[in-house]
Amino acid sequence: MDNYLDNVEAYCNSNKIFDPITGDEVDPDEKLMRSIEEQIGISENAKKAFREEILIRISAYARKGKRFNYQSHERLREAIQKKLFADLKDVVKITTSSKTPDEAQLKRVNEVIARLIDEYGYNSTTSPTNY
Repeated sequence: MDNYLDNVEAYCNSNKIFDPITGDEVDPDEKLMRSIEEQIGISENAKKAFREEILIRISAYARKGKRFNYQSHERLREAIQKKLFADLKDVVKITTSSKTPDEAQLKRVNEVIARLIDEYGYNSTTSPTNY
């Protein structure tokens, strides 16, 4: 999320961002921003308004001495969750692809389920397709 927010800020302010790997200043990562925004149906024509909305929200939080976080913007939270699930879908498929999973596979699946329940508030009937 921080990477997305850094790119949004640079985009809205017509700035470049620092690439920590190369040390260069680069244009905001349009591919990254669109991959998140498309998860919630933000069209190409609406991307600028959505990004500005995010930046305004960050500014409003900062003025009140609050920190903008994952739960601060419902649509952005949803977009990031969907993006993470989409990115991890193949990993989960590999983990659960066996019709008769062995003990190690079952252990990994149960660990993922327990973490989703304990750390993210999911329940046994919640799945990525519900979002």
